[in-house]
Amino acid sequence: MTKWLTIVGMGEDGWEGLSAAARQSILSARHVVGSQRLLSLVPEISGVKQEWPQPFSAVLQRIQPFRGEQTVVLATGDPMNYGVARKLMETIPFSDITVIPHLSAFSLAAARMGWSLPDCDTLTLHGRETAHIEPFIQPDARLIVLTADASTVADVARRLSVRGFGDSLITVLENMGGTRERMTSRRASDPTHEQYSDLNTLAIHCLATPAARIYSRLSGLPDEAFQHDGQLTKREVRAVTLAALCPGPDQLLWDIGAGCGSVSIEWMRAARGCRAIAFEHDAARLAMISTNADALGTPRLKVIAGTAPACLHGQPEPHAIFIGGGLTEPGLFETAWAALKPGGMLVANAVTLEGESCVYGLQATHGGDIARIEVSHLTPVGDLRALRPRMAVTQWRGRKPW
Repeated sequence: MTKWLTIVGMGEDGWEGLSAAARQSILSARHVVGSQRLLSLVPEISGVKQEWPQPFSAVLQRIQPFRGEQTVVLATGDPMNYGVARKLMETIPFSDITVIPHLSAFSLAAARMGWSLPDCDTLTLHGRETAHIEPFIQPDARLIVLTADASTVADVARRLSVRGFGDSLITVLENMGGTRERMTSRRASDPTHEQYSDLNTLAIHCLATPAARIYSRLSGLPDEAFQHDGQLTKREVRAVTLAALCPGPDQLLWDIGAGCGSVSIEWMRAARGCRAIAFEHDAARLAMISTNADALGTPRLKVIAGTAPACLHGQPEPHAIFIGGGLTEPGLFETAWAALKPGGMLVANAVTLEGESCVYGLQATHGGDIARIEVSHLTPVGDLRALRPRMAVTQWRGRKPW
């Protein structure tokens, strides 16, 4: 079958800004599907214009009956850059699709700001919680951010200010490429009653104040970055644990006995698209996990309330598992190991003699590696100072055979 679906990127400059190939695909199409805004930018054509419905799943249902007939889907900017194309390709094979991109909002914003695009972090908050910006807030970082609507501006400014980055310069770029284009700038901490278009992109130059809370995107966040009751994997041990778990793009972690969620959250911050499920039975800690996930930029962390191993059943197979507590619970390791994908990593930490005994048994049965992690911290002793050791952690690291 020849390609029947063309995804055309369109900017605010409308029909005039399209390439000859894009115009021809629209003129020859039997069906042109898009938002009301984009359809209004297309002149009269012989094909049928169809406004896409909500929710997005209904768009797929609308398009599927057109299979084999020349169909165009209009998208904003570059359809392959946080655009509609990825979603369509989940159900329609790429062999049926032609993509004709337009300039992305990232490219337009970089051009307006005079910023080199590779030197910027680019992200989207469209259809996502604003908390996703948190890991990107770094001293002197330049961010280009797609927004959900006009309300995103205030929420981003609030998060910058709370983190101690209130001096950051936010430039709101509205309706780029069209006749209504506008650029306005403000400090994150400045009060404003400015009204913005829902079609806007943010360019943010992050500037830290002396009171800024600066959190690395590498593992090993300070313990005080988390709301906790003392039950968390401490900073140095957490860094070693994340390194052993080997997070990779789009991989899923099971965090069993999650406490305040510190390992889950650092896993999700470690690589693009990382996902995690935090299993915890204590109600107060469940609330802490949600608070920490929002504050540290992982609002999509999935939280399961319950006691392992019972609460593990029916969950998606993970690429990695961390057992931070409950290793001595009958059946817990066996259930987790059975669910782990082939080639996946399981890391278990123990501080009690009973837990250590389990760790040695795991190594004897499944191989892998054992490490003893001992950390001391500076403590005042009267007028003097000393390094006071914390409880040693015995860690087993095992990879499930392929």
